[in-house]
Amino acid sequence: MKLKELLQGLTILEATADLEMEIARVSYDSRQTRPGDLFVAMSGFAVDGHTFIGKAMEAGAAAVLCEKAPEGEIPYVRVADSRHALAVVGANFYGHPADAMTMVAVTGTNGKTTTTYLLKAILEQALGAKVGLIGTNQNMIGQEALPTERTTPESFELQGLLAQMRDGGCTHVVMEASSHALYLNRVYGIHYAVGIFTNLTQDHLDFHKTMEAYCDAKAILFRNCDTGVVNADDPWTGRLMENASCKVLTYSEKAESDLRAENVSLGADHIAFTAVTKEKKVPIRVNIPGGFMVYNTLDVLGAALALGVSLEKSAEVLAGVPHVKGRVEVVPTPGKDYTILIDYAHSPDGLENVLSSVKGFAKGRTIALFGCGGDRDKTKRPKMGKVAADLADFAIVTTDNPRTEVPADIIRDILPGFEGSDTPYIVVEDRIQAIHWAMDHAEKGDVIVLCGKGHETYQEINHVKHHMDEREIVADYLNAGK
Repeated sequence: MKLKELLQGLTILEATADLEMEIARVSYDSRQTRPGDLFVAMSGFAVDGHTFIGKAMEAGAAAVLCEKAPEGEIPYVRVADSRHALAVVGANFYGHPADAMTMVAVTGTNGKTTTTYLLKAILEQALGAKVGLIGTNQNMIGQEALPTERTTPESFELQGLLAQMRDGGCTHVVMEASSHALYLNRVYGIHYAVGIFTNLTQDHLDFHKTMEAYCDAKAILFRNCDTGVVNADDPWTGRLMENASCKVLTYSEKAESDLRAENVSLGADHIAFTAVTKEKKVPIRVNIPGGFMVYNTLDVLGAALALGVSLEKSAEVLAGVPHVKGRVEVVPTPGKDYTILIDYAHSPDGLENVLSSVKGFAKGRTIALFGCGGDRDKTKRPKMGKVAADLADFAIVTTDNPRTEVPADIIRDILPGFEGSDTPYIVVEDRIQAIHWAMDHAEKGDVIVLCGKGHETYQEINHVKHHMDEREIVADYLNAGK
């Protein structure tokens, strides 16, 4: 593709590169650069890609797209924002794949993954659509699963993935849109038929610094969609929608809204409620427990309505949808009189949601096993401790993904949350040993909630991902006769 074709839609501030030159590929990591590439130098938060222009040229890059003009005789194109430019270049390179499909995005602190899976099932079964899914657990083209590294891929990879989905016959795409992705232009240029807002609670303040900035990042979605399906019970919704340019469909359990949940019933293995609009009332049942699932279901019903699927048809599909991996997932414990659940809860609100739900059906103690991720928002650590102290009957404080931090330091930040509480707890730094300890000390009717890892099958330590699947840990320990 000619360089000028890749740059279509961009404002070029300065250029020394021949715009008629042929470009083979696009790269933004000099280690991945090949001969004939356009190398995009982005100003990062930890590393400035402009410092790797020399290495990219040594690797054979044909030209550089950058914000700062490089020194020497290097062919370059200068723009104001390289991240924005990468998104535009990606769409041009892959032929604007999003334009060929109905796009849906979900943003919010909690509930994104569950929402995408439920909506995918409705679109497939109610409309006969082939649906692409992009998110935390995995990416999917119809029923084909693809691995994923982050909630929302970098813009160029995202456009390539969308092209795979288009070429694979997908008519719809349901994707998670993280606050990072929205703020960093990973989804720039994509217009969505529906944008969904789940909720906003403390998370990612290591990046956004304030809740207001965190909210404003998510608000970007609602300036780039036709219909916004938003939680009327969330206190941040007003700010989120201040500058929205879309039609709005509200859902709630408490406030006045377009779609409400009434007669809510919570069971040990399901939720049930009546979905109410101005026109009708439809009974809903989903075989996933937890009060928070009412909201996860309402936003799906609202999005489905916006896409032309009736409440009745959605209810029929939802009644048969299985659990989502890593979300209140039951781990088999044959022969044992206690229960083990795995949940991705890694924020104060997420932990509160799952523990509150478990307290509602546990016949014995609710045991919370949790830690906090390293190199992330430290202010939420004591808050996680306090949630466990307030809601669990016993807590086991351990590691999550320590990344580059010392696990003991992370745990030390969590423990102040237990001050003044009578809730007993123990610290077991090694997560595998912590799980073993919980199983050894479980009593009849107890529910052990393994919080934080969810769908993840690794533990990240000093930039290395070590295999760790909590399902295997439990099964191996039981098979060993423990």
